Amino acid sequence: MSNLELANEIDRRRIFGIISHPDAGKTTLTEKLLLHGGAIREAGTVSAQKNTKYAKSDWMEIEKKRGISVTSSVMQFEYDGKVISIMDTPGHNDFGEDTYRVLTSVDSAVMVIDAAKGIEMQTKKLFQVCKLRGIPIFTFINKLDRQAKDPLELIEELETVLGMNATATTWPIGSGLQFEGIYDILENEVQLYRKKEIIKLSEAGVFGSELEGLLHPDNLRELRDNMELLSGAGNEFDLKLIREGNLTPVFFGTALADFGVTTFLNHFLDMAPGPSVRKTTDGEVSPYGDTFTGFIFKIQANMNQAHRDRIAFLRICSGVFERGMEVTLSRTGKKMKLSQSTQLMANDRETIDKAYAGDVIGIYDSGNYQIGDTLVAGKEKIFFEPLPTFPPELFIRVMPVNSMKAKHFHKGVDQLAQEGAIQVYKTQYNEIILGAVGALQFEVFEYRLKNEYNSDIIVEPLDYSVARWIKIDNNENLSKYHNSRSMLVYDHFDRPLMLFANQYTLDRFAEKYEELKFVNALDVNREFGMGI
Repeated sequence: MSNLELANEIDRRRIFGIISHPDAGKTTLTEKLLLHGGAIREAGTVSAQKNTKYAKSDWMEIEKKRGISVTSSVMQFEYDGKVISIMDTPGHNDFGEDTYRVLTSVDSAVMVIDAAKGIEMQTKKLFQVCKLRGIPIFTFINKLDRQAKDPLELIEELETVLGMNATATTWPIGSGLQFEGIYDILENEVQLYRKKEIIKLSEAGVFGSELEGLLHPDNLRELRDNMELLSGAGNEFDLKLIREGNLTPVFFGTALADFGVTTFLNHFLDMAPGPSVRKTTDGEVSPYGDTFTGFIFKIQANMNQAHRDRIAFLRICSGVFERGMEVTLSRTGKKMKLSQSTQLMANDRETIDKAYAGDVIGIYDSGNYQIGDTLVAGKEKIFFEPLPTFPPELFIRVMPVNSMKAKHFHKGVDQLAQEGAIQVYKTQYNEIILGAVGALQFEVFEYRLKNEYNSDIIVEPLDYSVARWIKIDNNENLSKYHNSRSMLVYDHFDRPLMLFANQYTLDRFAEKYEELKFVNALDVNREFGMGI
């Protein structure tokens, strides 16, 4: 393949994550995008009801039963000459760590907002993660077929609450029962909601005569007033600012009724950046570089329960992937042969022989990989920026109900721990302690252990909320620090850490034992020489 052909393949790639507060319509929008891309024949729903076709991205049984997304999904398809990878992420805060890691693998993000509710807490948190990483953000304001806030108020909310300049790309004509369609500002055309017509406008735009008699007089008057205000006080469309992450284009529509979605998709593909330069600990990697590089941002166990397999999600950052190629795992220096590779469509997989920078592929994992690992062709070791790690705030002790099934229990604990959502620790007596950022993670863990590993468990809540790793020359001395307000445990690398009831307890402990060095979750890999 020539350099020009390779560059063309890379330029075709678009990889983005969809983020939102729960129930804003994120997964429904994903379904409609898959439908228009020909990836599915019929859009499903996120409703947890019988006789329902479920959303493609909600493939886990617990997602179908609860009607919520609990894990991120990758779905790749081709549309209009582009190769699109969608990352549908959990909206609930308890699964935020999974979402944050996924956002390290994307080149842009689509932020879905409920038109009746505006900016919600989880939306704000996820936006801040994108902003921190400089990820371009595209805003889809959803549910216009229901009563909604004033669109000007929603634009103002974007700018004041999120501190992000916004530019209207499409504009709603009414909402709820009075919703009549959208005005595509860039194309200067009106798309009618019920009549399914597209009205091309003259140079006069909405102020011309074409819309007279087609729209309700109140809606037409409001549309014209809004366009007049935007032309005088709104932010101008600037593609450079959008791709730099300093301006968000705003689209309106209703994902459930599949209106405004195609318009959004077409504009998005024109505006969204392709694969970008990636930072490493020693410099940068260009997507057009000759050397194959990539990093693992997610591990998922039991995507195919019949085979009890485990898949590592690999974002390709440069070069060309070819099935069977040999790479180096930078963390260990070990040579790996990537002979089992798949293209992902939620939990459906298809063997893939070749992939390019900007693709996400699944590679079979027999226990060699960890989240954050870098793979590189050749002998050179590189490390991409470390993925975010969040300290657990909730802890439980777990044990199998049936000691005869202890093997199933320990296998399930080990494999689910490698996914990174739950932290697994062991006491000096080999008791299993779990840590998580949200209580729902424990529910998912218990459900999966029962249904995927046939192991019922006993759960005992623990009164701890703070964890700190400890650096000391002689770990044998650590047992003397254990007391009623703290617990000594070890992570899966056998690194010691202490669990404390609260920050006050930690502070008093640190004052008493000045010889101990405490390390938080964000610095633990660097402090313990894990190479990242």
